[in-house]
Amino acid sequence: MGQRLASALIRRYQQGGGSRRYFNLECNFTPSCSEYTRQAILRFGVCRGIVLGWQRIRRCNNPDCVRRHPDPLPKEWP
Repeated sequence: MGQRLASALIRRYQQGGGSRRYFNLECNFTPSCSEYTRQAILRFGVCRGIVLGWQRIRRCNNPDCVRRHPDPLPKEWP
């Protein structure tokens, strides 16, 4: 239940414009930080997914990045 709710909230954020609309930023990675977090929550559960998402967001700190870098979700919990 918590996974579905968290996933739905992230989807709503994405459909509303995501980081471009709310923070005037574009993610440096592919998939985007919100999609990465959503996938992590669905794969590893809410708590672990949020931890992975937060770690990813902390790495996303280059506002002048011109090329997106691939950074897929790990297959297993690190």
